[in-house]
Amino acid sequence: MSATWTEKQGQYLAFIHSYSKINRRAPAESDLEKYFRVAAPTIHQMVLKLEEKGLISRVPGQARSIKILVPAENIPALE
Repeated sequence: MSATWTEKQGQYLAFIHSYSKINRRAPAESDLEKYFRVAAPTIHQMVLKLEEKGLISRVPGQARSIKILVPAENIPALE
């Protein structure tokens, strides 16, 4: 995949990947909110941006439906 992302977007991808691996389900937006300590609208905008860039897919209105479309070896380490 030739998609690129910012450092912050990479950290969101890393969190989603790590959370999904540990918990065997995708994080809810509230999980992202707690980890990154930002407001819900900020999280939602980031999720929309990641989806727009083709880095994730999700089903709007369905909880915990985020799926990463980036190969695991290309995801940066969570800092």
